[in-house]
Amino acid sequence: MDKLPAQMTAVGISKPGGPEVLIPETRPLPQPGPHDILIKVAAAGVNRPDVAQRSGVYPPPPGASDLPGLEVAGEVVSLGSEVIRHKLGDKVMSLVAGGGYAQYCLAPDSHAMPVPEAFSMAEAGATPETLMTVWHNVFERGGLKAGETLLVHGGSSGIGTMAIQLGKAFGARVVVTVGSAEKAEACLKLGADRAVNYKTEDFVAVTREFTSKAGVDVILDMVGGDYIERNYDAAAVGGRIVQIAFLGSPKATVNFTKLMIKRLVHTGSTLRPRSVADKAAMVEAITTKVLPLLRDGRVKPLMDSSFPLERAADAHRRMETSQHVGKIVLTV
Repeated sequence: MDKLPAQMTAVGISKPGGPEVLIPETRPLPQPGPHDILIKVAAAGVNRPDVAQRSGVYPPPPGASDLPGLEVAGEVVSLGSEVIRHKLGDKVMSLVAGGGYAQYCLAPDSHAMPVPEAFSMAEAGATPETLMTVWHNVFERGGLKAGETLLVHGGSSGIGTMAIQLGKAFGARVVVTVGSAEKAEACLKLGADRAVNYKTEDFVAVTREFTSKAGVDVILDMVGGDYIERNYDAAAVGGRIVQIAFLGSPKATVNFTKLMIKRLVHTGSTLRPRSVADKAAMVEAITTKVLPLLRDGRVKPLMDSSFPLERAADAHRRMETSQHVGKIVLTV
């Protein structure tokens, strides 16, 4: 193992604002705590929370790096004194609470997973955040089972494209909402059973027709706003709606009688502030139940584009057009 440098290049946020505030800078190399591994980053995923942090509305949790970046893939180059799962030279992908936009990044030993042989490092860097978000919200919170119908809003996003693949892999039917014919085609190609163009179709009417008026069993929603009540209309009796973001509004006027009449569950979660132990438990479940699907190539992130680390601002500009299909990554 080569001697590690004292400093590294990272992309920091000079002040809250647009993509132009993402500036390459020199930082001291992070030092692992007892339960941490230091990863030499090959690729880092770009996600909506990074954009929110850059804009000044999503500060990192206490103790986390102030650098953006919530998922990385690379090589383990340094170990904390209590690390037991990984060794130097391991190729890993990991969720992190921050710090991914850098040449080196710390991760808890319990959060890193082996890079599947079928994956490039860019694909590995695009995987942990969406994989854990979908697994926890669709399967652990939403309880999706084989034979049920899943409705995914934002079907062509990184999370949406992962939800399509996992939903199908576990035997569900999947309906998605998208904003263009091109995005609809990409989702159908991935395995979605029906793609609804929300600009020209009403997802409530389409899902009711698709399910012979029964409604959908699980809804993964990142929109909010007026979608909240429409989700209640689209849901089956006993349906589960899981809220993971509010690209629309976090506020809505809703007739909650529908919640009672249909015996619905409306839940939600955020991933970044969760405890190390919570995330470790998700990783354990994913390692057992989902990693085999990744290893044999049945599930892979759909890749949109990659940018060098120093061009993180361009990656954010791409994301903010909402024209991307699948994941955007930074390569180091």
